[in-house]
Amino acid sequence: MRVFEETIWQEGEYTYEAAYGFIPNIHGYIHDEDEITSDGEKIQRDCMLVVPGGGYCMCTPHEGELVGEVFYKQGMNVFVLTYTTDITMSVPLKKQPLEDISRAVRYIRKRETDYNIEGKNLIVCGFSAGAHVAGSLAVHFADIQDKSDGYKDVSNRPDGAILSYPVITTGEYTHEYSIQTLLGKEPTAEELEYFSLEKQVTEDTPPCFVWQTVTDDLVPVENSYLMAEALRKKGVMYAHYVFPSGFHGLSYPSEKFFSINAGGEYVMKQVEMAVAAVKAGKGINVSDQRKKELEMQFPDREPIDREEIAELVDEMESDQFFVPQIDKTWSEDIGLWPELARVWMNRI
Repeated sequence: MRVFEETIWQEGEYTYEAAYGFIPNIHGYIHDEDEITSDGEKIQRDCMLVVPGGGYCMCTPHEGELVGEVFYKQGMNVFVLTYTTDITMSVPLKKQPLEDISRAVRYIRKRETDYNIEGKNLIVCGFSAGAHVAGSLAVHFADIQDKSDGYKDVSNRPDGAILSYPVITTGEYTHEYSIQTLLGKEPTAEELEYFSLEKQVTEDTPPCFVWQTVTDDLVPVENSYLMAEALRKKGVMYAHYVFPSGFHGLSYPSEKFFSINAGGEYVMKQVEMAVAAVKAGKGINVSDQRKKELEMQFPDREPIDREEIAELVDEMESDQFFVPQIDKTWSEDIGLWPELARVWMNRI
């Protein structure tokens, strides 16, 4: 496996005011370059761009690398996107996350030969607010023009979109805090209309795979129904699965998901940079109340001795690291969603 990180914006291109030094990036997981067909050609693989959720305040680790591993094992080449978020909830993001995923798709496609995805499908797979990012690209790809000569002629339209327990609407069933962080406390009617994705589906929207649970405790399940109905009305190929139970954020509910080592912590780098700036008195428009909240949520700690933690883990029974009384039925049905998605992708 070839693993790497690449920033997707060049110097001077990325201008989000509250970045605090962060630049959106992708982490790649590419199958070995020397894998060839019987004809001596490099194997070309479908591509997955994973977009973690986090209420537009952060990118959550368990919705990135963990999911990427599943699709990598299915034979895909995988990327995890760390897009612009704002843990301070002080500077509205507006279209910046949409610009980020648009550039990420172009960035990957421009390097399709190096990434061994030439002529294959590129699927975006988002979770919660990350599904809103992915869904925004699916419905608004034609709106997002790239000013760079190196990317403006590269397609940003994904071949398909997987929307997992998605934030879709800005209306009655919205996830208020996601939309507030995205658009601010006083969005215009035009902004709310634009980012209410069920109202923006067209016949050109790429195929979508939508899934959620009936008992989602953060984003009402009506979001996925609204999207599915909009897709149906426009004649867009889609699949829609609603599982009977399970909390929000289940990602891929394997044993690794419920452990303390789900991986993918690199997506938290921008949060760390923002919190450090706030604590140093360099936050941009951060209220005193939000500063206190961040100081409580991210207290200063001594550096972690990872060797000591590893030794401790080895000495303890592994089942002590799982959430008590896990409902195993979540793994039995929700755990099937990547396989269902694979069947759907094969039909694109």
